[in-house]
Amino acid sequence: MSAEEKRPAARQSSYRDVARRMKIIQEQQKRVVENMKKIKYKIAILSSKGGVGKSFVTVTLAAALAVKGRKVGVFDADVHGPSVHKMLGLPTGLGLPARADGTIEPIEVPPGLKVVSIGLLLPTDETPVIWRGPLKTSAIRELLAYVDWGDLDYLLIDLPPGTGDEQLTIAQLIPQLTGVILVTIPSEVSKAVVVKAAAFAKRLNVPIIGVIENMSYFECPDGSKHYIFGRGAAKEIAEQFNIPYLGEIPIDPRIREANDAGKVFFLEYPDSKAAKAFLEIAEKVTKIVEGKGASSSESNTQEISEA
Repeated sequence: MSAEEKRPAARQSSYRDVARRMKIIQEQQKRVVENMKKIKYKIAILSSKGGVGKSFVTVTLAAALAVKGRKVGVFDADVHGPSVHKMLGLPTGLGLPARADGTIEPIEVPPGLKVVSIGLLLPTDETPVIWRGPLKTSAIRELLAYVDWGDLDYLLIDLPPGTGDEQLTIAQLIPQLTGVILVTIPSEVSKAVVVKAAAFAKRLNVPIIGVIENMSYFECPDGSKHYIFGRGAAKEIAEQFNIPYLGEIPIDPRIREANDAGKVFFLEYPDSKAAKAFLEIAEKVTKIVEGKGASSSESNTQEISEA
């Protein structure tokens, strides 16, 4: 066969490969839609700024919601730096149970949280994930398509810093995303970056449920408060974007200790001010997304209720 005769055959084969791949993607997207129908509220935890404790907020808010009687799942969509599984005491490389029908079963941990993280699929903590955007999008789509969450009240999605591939993938793949919760620390630098996350959500018409200020202050034994990283950033973001201010989380050295030990701080120290703050935040979140009334931003609450 001459070179001229081989070219049409090669093109035809290439077209078939593309068509086959597109069909697989369409099937996966259909599965995502069907899976998400079983989950009442899908909430992404967003920051754009690294180092603000977003994964800690995700895990602890999930635990607080579970304690309030909700069925909760946590999806760690941070491909390059997954940490949710470690905070919940699950070792890297543990794996995810696969069923005969091709679906994947989440890992369940106290207090009844269902967890999926790319970290569970990596062989070691030192293994880097060196993927470009399309591979990350494909991985997230496949997990959303094949993980069988069952019937949940809430699915909290922990997103990495930035407003790129992972954030766009979640916003575009999940139908009727209930909204996002923004996380910041009190510094001006953090506020300047987190406002980009708010603008990102607004641009994509994703409702903003509210903003949480982590590492807000440190309280000494004598009761005096010290605002180490600044003060008022979250409230300023809330005012700028007309969204609810959900609350502030104080600095507590035991948070770092619990996270490093793979223990849920909220369960280990339920009487701490940070744990009580999360209970209050969980109460506000349920009121907003379940249509019981918001603490502020009436128009934003209406958007969320309709999502």
